[in-house]
Amino acid sequence: MRWMACELHTHTDHSDGRQSLLELAQGARALGFDCVALTDHNTMTGLKDKQAVEQETGMTIISGMEWTTFYGHMVTIGLSEFVDWRPAGPGDIDQGIKQVHAHGGIAGMAHPYRIGSPMCTGCFWEFDIQDWSQLDYIEVWSGTFPSIKTDNTRAFRLWTERLNDGFHIAATSGRDWHVQEQTDAPIAATYLLLDETEGSVTEQAVRALAAGRASVTMGPFVTMELHTELAVYGIGDCVPMKERLESYEAVLEIDFQAREGMWTFPEAGYLIIIVSNLGIIGEQQADSNQKEYRFEIPGDGLKWVRAELKGTVRGLYTTIAFTNAIYAEFE
Repeated sequence: MRWMACELHTHTDHSDGRQSLLELAQGARALGFDCVALTDHNTMTGLKDKQAVEQETGMTIISGMEWTTFYGHMVTIGLSEFVDWRPAGPGDIDQGIKQVHAHGGIAGMAHPYRIGSPMCTGCFWEFDIQDWSQLDYIEVWSGTFPSIKTDNTRAFRLWTERLNDGFHIAATSGRDWHVQEQTDAPIAATYLLLDETEGSVTEQAVRALAAGRASVTMGPFVTMELHTELAVYGIGDCVPMKERLESYEAVLEIDFQAREGMWTFPEAGYLIIIVSNLGIIGEQQADSNQKEYRFEIPGDGLKWVRAELKGTVRGLYTTIAFTNAIYAEFE
């Protein structure tokens, strides 16, 4: 198993981007990413040079496409071939998601609360999802310095609400990257835990995100495990009913050298908190000299739990990183 730093929402000059696939891959490599997903609007033609660009840059390029409609944008990743977005109407996006799954891909809501028409046609999500269990992930952080944006706050809240409803849905970041330009704004990465058992890296990444094995950060990289007497459960795992306990030991690790040199938060004053459907159930001060943090957390009534790293960035107290959930089976 290995973690891979990914940028999961990008565009080239095959849609509305102003960069080639080679320029995108070179730019991502310079920012410390291991892979990018190319998600051009309603086309996959930008992938035609995928193999050559991967060989030249050493980057992994994941196939994808952003369904761009009047009712919302949906990022699809890992597709083996083009899946037609045009039949999707406001009440039948579930059928579109099934088609994406049938072609080996996964589907996520892109920037669901970004301002919509007429400023950005279709950018605001209006599709009516009938079965939330079919949606693979929500892009809860969009753009640069994503944690301070109000539309992302709403998306993060939506994700939390669906977790509370009992759905296993992943959360990601996506820069929605269109052009190579210098920025000093914090840039988020989505780390995916690859199983490396079989298939291509794209297939492994799709499996990882579908399983919720993901952690998102603008800086330090956070992982979490739940320990029981019989097993260890990682991000995306679900503690079965037979192993439910009155309490668990949560073990967190923070890598303060992740994508070293790509970020600096000198006045962060880090605080790690454990959040669940029960609310905040643990917190500790964090320090760059300490890697591991342990918490005893309650098990009664627990449905899901995640870690969040808080701190001050450019004078604003905000979320710097968060893990995806570990789940607990419940009646």
